[in-house]
Amino acid sequence: MNRKIIIGTRGSDLALWQANYTKELLEEKGHAVEIKIISTTGDRSQEWNTSFDKLEGKGFFTKELEEELLKGTIDLAVHSHKDLPTEMPDGLLVAGVSKREDPSELLLIRKEAVDEKQKFNLKKGALVGTSSARRKSQLLAFRPDVALKDLRGNVPTRIKKLHDKEYDAILIAIAGVERLQLDLEAFHSEILSPEEFIPAPAQGVLAWQTREDDNELLSIIDEITDLDVLFRINIERQILNMFDGGCQLPLGVYCDTEEDDDERLRFKVWLSIAEDWNKQPKQLYFQTLDTDGFADQIVDHVRNLQPKKVFVTKTFHENQYLPNALQRLGFTVEGKSLIEFKQIRIKELPKTDWVFFSSKHGVEYFFKQNPDLDKNVKFGCIGTATSAELRAFGKRADFIGTSTDIKLVGKQFSSKVGSGKVLFPVARDSRKSIQWQMVKQENVFNLEVYATLKHSVEIPEDCNILVFTSPSNAEAFFEKNKILPHQKVIAMGESTGKSLNYLKIKNYTLPERYDDLGLLRAILGVA
Repeated sequence: MNRKIIIGTRGSDLALWQANYTKELLEEKGHAVEIKIISTTGDRSQEWNTSFDKLEGKGFFTKELEEELLKGTIDLAVHSHKDLPTEMPDGLLVAGVSKREDPSELLLIRKEAVDEKQKFNLKKGALVGTSSARRKSQLLAFRPDVALKDLRGNVPTRIKKLHDKEYDAILIAIAGVERLQLDLEAFHSEILSPEEFIPAPAQGVLAWQTREDDNELLSIIDEITDLDVLFRINIERQILNMFDGGCQLPLGVYCDTEEDDDERLRFKVWLSIAEDWNKQPKQLYFQTLDTDGFADQIVDHVRNLQPKKVFVTKTFHENQYLPNALQRLGFTVEGKSLIEFKQIRIKELPKTDWVFFSSKHGVEYFFKQNPDLDKNVKFGCIGTATSAELRAFGKRADFIGTSTDIKLVGKQFSSKVGSGKVLFPVARDSRKSIQWQMVKQENVFNLEVYATLKHSVEIPEDCNILVFTSPSNAEAFFEKNKILPHQKVIAMGESTGKSLNYLKIKNYTLPERYDDLGLLRAILGVA
């Protein structure tokens, strides 16, 4: 190709990084490249300090670039894919996409606003900066106590506003920070997993937009495109398109893949969508081995989702996420544990390198007894709920197992521990699933700190969804109840599922994570 390729880009530091990154990729293929800077409506709105919801239409950061493409003054427009509208102007197309940088959100917190006992380590009532409806809806869902204030400007400008104490914390995409290699030492950085705090569709990906009749350039872009990323974000963008979404829609979609035991590729999608930024989002998880019609199935399920009556075998405490989220979505929810716990006094405490908790009850009944632990002892646990209970006692988990595969968690923890000694505070007659995965069994110490007593009661038959949170709760339920044809069943973990299997219940759903968010997604998934 003899002609010079002209790349059009916005003028921000991040946009220029993206354009130069693309330029380098093309130059490595032997092509001459020039960069042309173009001002967009989105850039000018930041100068005017105008919020997105005050602007008309979509494509705030892309419209002028597309116009230059159509006029032929540039050959290639480089966009943050998440800023690109799903509908292309006639004559244009996305010719390819880059590899995906980390799609996670970054919560930057002023150090004086850190509170390790709170969700995301952010103090109560903190003032958080973001102009994104998606970020607002999810943050308020997890932390309804925080205050929100619009945040505009490019990435360095936003960080400067945090440094100048205009906010206690700000939410930004981690990809932009990493690309610009910014110094964040002055702040506490909290990386929010894309499987928990759902990013924008195609976040972390660059879109390369060209004229659809420029066959020569289309062939070159094929050579630098990441096809695996393209396949995954196409699902994300299809969902965005079906909801007719733009920057104002509180929609997060994240797709990832993994191989199952039979080496088949499994597609996993996490979704968060709200009616408005200050409304409770519907948070769901889907998976499939066949992507044909997958996006349609997801959207149809969300649109047809109706509130149901839910019974959960746990007693809720004030401000607990699961019942509050369900009630805000119109569900009727009752929580009642069918078991009670009795503390077992600690007589002797062995000296170990680690203490591992498989439940928040283990945390509670262990630390209530003020155990005399070595100051260098480390803590491991399963799930974010158990991790949160640790924080409530002023401790921080050095290992958190998040997989629903208990054997995998055990192997991961065993690898982390190595030859270290581990104390497991457990319930009497617990299954000890993690312990059996430890390589050195002589370094495993089980300590009974509580016992479980069953108290079965009759459950109303008009409940549509039954959630069993432990094997003991499942066993107590069947002493006076049975599963009716109209009822859907959710089992909190493999051990509870095995108990249901033993009780001849085969048709149940396992959440993809062991916490209230995992249960909410499972409930909405069967509703």
